[in-house]
Amino acid sequence: MTEAPIRRLAPPPLDHELAAPLRAILADLTVPLTPALIADRRERSQRGRLSDAEIRRGGTFELEERVVPGPAGAPGVPVLICRPTGAVGPLPVIYNTHGGGMVAGHNRTTELAGELDRAEELGLAVVAVDYRLAPENPHPAPVEDCYAGLLWVHEHGAELGLDPDRVIISGNSAGGCLAAAVSLLARDRQGPPLLGQMLQCPMLDDRCDTVSAAQMDGVGLWDGRSNLAGWTALLGDRVGTADVPSYAAPGRETDLTNLPPAFIDVGTVEALRDEAIAYATRISQAGGDAELHVWAGAFHSFDEWVPDAVVSRTAQRARADWLRRILSR
Repeated sequence: MTEAPIRRLAPPPLDHELAAPLRAILADLTVPLTPALIADRRERSQRGRLSDAEIRRGGTFELEERVVPGPAGAPGVPVLICRPTGAVGPLPVIYNTHGGGMVAGHNRTTELAGELDRAEELGLAVVAVDYRLAPENPHPAPVEDCYAGLLWVHEHGAELGLDPDRVIISGNSAGGCLAAAVSLLARDRQGPPLLGQMLQCPMLDDRCDTVSAAQMDGVGLWDGRSNLAGWTALLGDRVGTADVPSYAAPGRETDLTNLPPAFIDVGTVEALRDEAIAYATRISQAGGDAELHVWAGAFHSFDEWVPDAVVSRTAQRARADWLRRILSR
């Protein structure tokens, strides 16, 4: 008897408010990501940089840029410090690790606007780190840069009116991977305490072997092939092999105990869906605190691209409400 061929499952339907905008986005964006498209992604990211005025929001935030000590033997790490104007510290901090598939992005990327929205609502400071990018700087450069920036916040934040013991790390996509990885590093190195980790549509597993990775082949903004390209830029020939540490791909971590509370959200119409669900589930199974939201009909980074859709506003509200609860503990 011959085995029946594996049938590729159709992707879930898109939310009705997201379908037309996604078609318009894809008409202007070549996908999937390939090495030849990295320069294009970086150029698009630069075009989307938030200006000083956009960050200050009419005087709502004070803005400061610094270069802080990097990992041993490595360059300094740029950080962007946004404090509510006139606020009396010490202020809790959102420590942002930006997205960009490991190959693009910076600490003024458009997703920073979401962090500033939450900071404005809750009276928080935002510190955004600008880490080195792959493939020129493969693992462990990006995560070690992010960890070095966190160390600086912990050691010197009080001088700037920040509360080093009330830091929540937050990232989108590749930034979600780095936020999860920094949380593991901080635990294992007995480093700075983290109040929580907010992982938004995070890249977590370089093996790319989930149902959703195959199901979303050629579907949406960040499909299975784009995901593999991002991981390959970070890991090179090691991608998908046994020679990948969990500080590169947190989904590989076998011990998920003693981690800060996690907020994890992801859309149903994206390659990263199943690994995000699995990570949240395993944190809970290990006795940890994990809140999981799976947004029906949503594609990768949907709320950044289509912020006024009902599902986007619901996701934004859920993140702010989780932060409010974490900060009240």
